[in-house]
Amino acid sequence: MFKRKVAIALLLSAAVSFGATVAWLQSPRPAHAEATYSELQLFTDVLSIVRRSYVEEVPIKDLIYGAIDGMLASLDPHSGFMPPEVYKEMKIDTRGEFGGLGIEITLKDDMLTIVAPIEDTPAFRAGLAAGDRILKIGEQFTKGMEIMEAVRLMRGAPGTEVTIAVMREGFERPKSYTLKREVIKIKSVKAKTLEDGFGYARITQFQERTASDLERALEGLRKENGGKLKGVVLDLRNNPGGLLEQAVEVADLFLENGLIVYTKGRDADAQMEFSAKSSGTEPGYPVVVLINGGSASASEIVAGALQDHGRAVILGTQSFGKGSVQTILPLGDDSGLRLTTARYYTPKGTSIQAKGIVPDIEVQPAEVKEAGDRDAFREKDLPNHFDSEQPKPARPEEKKDSHFQVEGEQRSDYQLMRALDLLKGWQIFQGLGRPAA
Repeated sequence: MFKRKVAIALLLSAAVSFGATVAWLQSPRPAHAEATYSELQLFTDVLSIVRRSYVEEVPIKDLIYGAIDGMLASLDPHSGFMPPEVYKEMKIDTRGEFGGLGIEITLKDDMLTIVAPIEDTPAFRAGLAAGDRILKIGEQFTKGMEIMEAVRLMRGAPGTEVTIAVMREGFERPKSYTLKREVIKIKSVKAKTLEDGFGYARITQFQERTASDLERALEGLRKENGGKLKGVVLDLRNNPGGLLEQAVEVADLFLENGLIVYTKGRDADAQMEFSAKSSGTEPGYPVVVLINGGSASASEIVAGALQDHGRAVILGTQSFGKGSVQTILPLGDDSGLRLTTARYYTPKGTSIQAKGIVPDIEVQPAEVKEAGDRDAFREKDLPNHFDSEQPKPARPEEKKDSHFQVEGEQRSDYQLMRALDLLKGWQIFQGLGRPAA
């Protein structure tokens, strides 16, 4: 069971009741409203001129949609207008299944930029990385392109291909990637035991069931380890965010009480606080949270809350720095509005907008190769060496077999191994006795 139900579903991006918008529209007109509406005369004049004199006849809906799109694009990289087909795809996104390439994108310095590739997707397998700048999709250049239009171009029927041109720091020229679209089924939580007593949980994206999936995963890890965990690594690297409600629920799993996140905006509905509840809290085992430049939005809320409360050590590199909340408003013709309505703040009042979460321990990714020391020369290799004197035990000690060990790609993950060493070191220090008098 969840510890709490957040009444308002926010998409970080966020989703709020359209009734609030209707109430605003019906409120008394401010004193300066007359001046505002007179300025709209310029828009209606231009609209009339285009309809009357443009070389070709253009449907009025296309003109209105274009005007709305341009207005929102002038605000910030995350606000935008969604025509009906794009709005429908956005709603599919949060359910965790859609046809496409598997990347989260944003606008950075007016350039279409990858926030993070989603694990086990065509984009991830092709080697696309956070920070890559997409210059071209198919035959269309992305200069001046809105995010929703880029999303529309990259999505399509599973099995079809699309070519994107990418520029990356270190590339001499743009590199083209031809990717085959797939049905992107995002399993938002993956978990396993690293070594006996030490668990690992990775959240790839915050979807509708992420918190409950993580709760079940942690319970499974406890069962694998005799009912108790010595520590957990929570991996939020390359997690582009998702539902604010789920970020709050995930943080709530590790906190008994206190503020998790709060938001500030101009509208009364944008003033919100989310706090932890005591029921359902995980045991107080040590936690290390992994973040990097691809950790954005909802990921930063979780990392910031656990950092501010001293519940976890944050390890890795500085996060993306998206500290704003977008409200999704459905419109009458099945289109939608994505509008930045608030900034969010960590429990200590820190805004991470354009700054990100700074890790407690900065660890850059590195390639790990095990050298070993099997050929090292030791005392026991010297001729005529003394054997060690060991007291004979009253009864033979039972050798404890290790049931789990880090293997494969995880063993070469330098940041993960540093996190595991930190947890193991904490256990060792906890077990040290006081020095003899």
